[in-house]
Amino acid sequence: MRNDLTIYDSVADHWWSDDIRWVRTLKNLVPGRLAWFDRYIDWQGREVLDLGCAGGFMAEALAARGARVTGIDPAADAIKAARAHSRAQGLRIGYDVGVGEALPYDDASFDAVVCVDVLEHVTDLHRVLAEVTRTLRPGGLFLFDTINRNPLARLATITLAEDLLRLLPRGTHDPAMFIKPRELHAAMEGAGLVPGAVTGLGPRGINRRFDLTFGPLPLTAILYMGIARKPGPL
Repeated sequence: MRNDLTIYDSVADHWWSDDIRWVRTLKNLVPGRLAWFDRYIDWQGREVLDLGCAGGFMAEALAARGARVTGIDPAADAIKAARAHSRAQGLRIGYDVGVGEALPYDDASFDAVVCVDVLEHVTDLHRVLAEVTRTLRPGGLFLFDTINRNPLARLATITLAEDLLRLLPRGTHDPAMFIKPRELHAAMEGAGLVPGAVTGLGPRGINRRFDLTFGPLPLTAILYMGIARKPGPL
């Protein structure tokens, strides 16, 4: 089975335990993403949606930066774990169960929508981007990452990361759902967003547990991050 989203609920009870290597990998990606996203937005006081938040790694990092965060994900058990952990940390994060194709929020609700490790999993990319545009305020930012579609990306994410190194469970991704940057650029424009900067994302080192650490890279052939803006003044 490919694009198996049940994995997030299956490990919900261990999401914050650091016991599972692939979950630690997801956690380790957050600082690398924010090392680049932080260049484009001051999070303090911003209303931010973490679209596809799973157990809350990115949501809590954004809350620590002073954002007013809402997280949404279809994995109900992962959302339950996110709620419990944020309460234990004294963080005020709103969590909802739902999908990007039908966001349960009013128009112009958010200053920014963050969407990481998500776009390559959704059933309707164009509908998700339309919902992002709808819920963003004029001038708001869409910050994302996803996986390029080419033989190198398939080798790195499926053959190496899933099958050999087990950095992710087998079946996490369907390579047919990977998205070329030019395709995503066109889809964002079609949804009414103005695409901006793009950079690569990948391994930058190894920590004390011999887990990979991540950060921005010039190579966009495998993982890439980007921003887009909804027209208008923020």
